[in-house]
Amino acid sequence: FNPTVLLGLGMSLMLTAVGMVLGSILGTALAAGQLSEFAPLRWACIVFVGVFRGVPPLVQLIFWYNLAYLLPRLAVGVPFGPELLSWPTNDLITPLTAAIIGLSLHEAAYMAEIIRAGILSVDSGQRDAAAAMGFSRWHSFTRVVLPQAMRVIIPPTGSQVIALMKGTSLVSVIAMGDLLHSVQVIYNRTYEVVPMLIVAVIWYLVVVTALTLVQRRVERHFSRGMSRSAVARRTVERAEATA
Repeated sequence: FNPTVLLGLGMSLMLTAVGMVLGSILGTALAAGQLSEFAPLRWACIVFVGVFRGVPPLVQLIFWYNLAYLLPRLAVGVPFGPELLSWPTNDLITPLTAAIIGLSLHEAAYMAEIIRAGILSVDSGQRDAAAAMGFSRWHSFTRVVLPQAMRVIIPPTGSQVIALMKGTSLVSVIAMGDLLHSVQVIYNRTYEVVPMLIVAVIWYLVVVTALTLVQRRVERHFSRGMSRSAVARRTVERAEATA
């Protein structure tokens, strides 16, 4: 419970939350793009997912952190025209922004595949039935397709949250003050390497266990009415009602 350790734990949790939210938003857009009938958009999303799934997150973190070597200044302007605004890259790409960019883009690539698989798992007849009932495409997606797709999306998404929480330990290589970096700072001073690593292990286990319990509750919520026990219970209730 050293304040430095708790601060690092809070930073790891914050990176997990931000990376997951941004990754899910971008991943949803990428999944929609991959399912689009517009070929250039579809292939652009496929290439994006392939690149960011293929490059290890550690490499991505180091790349974004050292982006200033490639682009000393980041500019906004008219394409092939005048430059309107520019900033030194080192002022914008701090360890925090590099960590958020790297983790979010990596997570977006995986979430795109998870969401795409969830949407494709819903039978196309469901969309046809919703259209026949007069649902708009938006209402068909939000009220018919998405609730059914969530049963497929939730389990791997929960695993991705846990993987991202553990993956935040990688940001210690860019001097980001996460949980692992915090214990490293302490054991570099006290030389108690193994005890401090055990502290990090305990905190990771506590957080991952809590996230697993939350995942199980969310899974039960979205699988209501789909289990055999629920079907059997409704059958018994109907039989009792008729009796």
